[in-house]
Amino acid sequence: MKISQIAIQDISGIVGKLSHLAEISPQLILVFGCVEHFSHPDFFRILKSAFPAAEMVGCTTAGEISSAVVSNSTSIITAIHFESASFQVATAELKEMDASFQAGKVLAHQLQSSDLKAVMLFGQGVNINGSALIEGMVNVLGTSLPVTGGLAGDDGAFSKTFILSPQGVSTSDVVAIGLKGEKLLFSHGSFGGWRAFGPTRKVTKCVGNVLYELDGNPALDVYKRYLGDYAKDLPGSGLLFPFEMLGDSRESLGQIRTILGINEGDGSLILAGAINPDGYLRLMHAHTNDLVDGAEMAAHATVDGLPSPSGQSLGLLVSCVGRKLVMGGRVDEEVEAVQDILGKNTVLCGFYSNGEICPGYKLEACSLHNQTMTITYLAELS
Repeated sequence: MKISQIAIQDISGIVGKLSHLAEISPQLILVFGCVEHFSHPDFFRILKSAFPAAEMVGCTTAGEISSAVVSNSTSIITAIHFESASFQVATAELKEMDASFQAGKVLAHQLQSSDLKAVMLFGQGVNINGSALIEGMVNVLGTSLPVTGGLAGDDGAFSKTFILSPQGVSTSDVVAIGLKGEKLLFSHGSFGGWRAFGPTRKVTKCVGNVLYELDGNPALDVYKRYLGDYAKDLPGSGLLFPFEMLGDSRESLGQIRTILGINEGDGSLILAGAINPDGYLRLMHAHTNDLVDGAEMAAHATVDGLPSPSGQSLGLLVSCVGRKLVMGGRVDEEVEAVQDILGKNTVLCGFYSNGEICPGYKLEACSLHNQTMTITYLAELS
């Protein structure tokens, strides 16, 4: 596998930099960047003109990850040339949140084959039920096939996100990459680092990913009481205080849910994924050191026991925008920790997201996560 990467800050200077990527004859281009770039009318045209034979996949972010740094208002463009592995890109339109399950099925049917080894999935990050999207894919592909990826970001605005696919740039698409190959090495890891606090609250009314009541009271009212002064900055401040999901026996399900929006009219909270209607929720918070430790655990889970690849390897990092807000100026530390463990021959790319997609820590089936560092590792064996 050969990998080349550039960072761009200005669309006007992109053409000259793209020629550097062409040296490896890329088959797949991953692009994670700011809303300003993706919404530029010439962005896709320039990329397609530079790489007419390559497939392009990516999304907008709440911060861009590269081997060099965590950046903002840039686009990180990573070109990949596989020596023996192959891939297929599938795209589906998602016009409304309630169609998330069906969109997942549409993607899965396009990718389904006997030699499919893994899938990387990217979805719009606002008008979506991420867990339903995954369930749609799993419904077709089964629980044993690994699916990783994330939901697009827009720098924490929760207003409009963009997806890049071979069809162009869209605010309503979901896109997936199906990976194949006997020599393809695919691994993943995911961990959070958040700590629970306060009492557990019974879910007494929810529909899908919309939470209406906790302990018989409007969920928004309960949440605001805990947030105190932070409540005035909702929904953005909700990134600092996600929910831990607990089962009907109050056992941890290993999943966290972030708030994507609020409804003052009916007192509900809109979460990034579905909620267990018979379960409990508990608030969580974190400190920077806890989150860096979590990123290290995710990295170790990704590569421990793997054979050494030939050539370069790719580390796709999808970390939650809430983690970035907590860490502030120290956000580079979690990326540096992952780089140290994955090694200098691993090129990092990725983004801060509105949701992470991966089989969870000690969980087999793929699911939607929030507030985690999720790592996808790609390499080829000799």
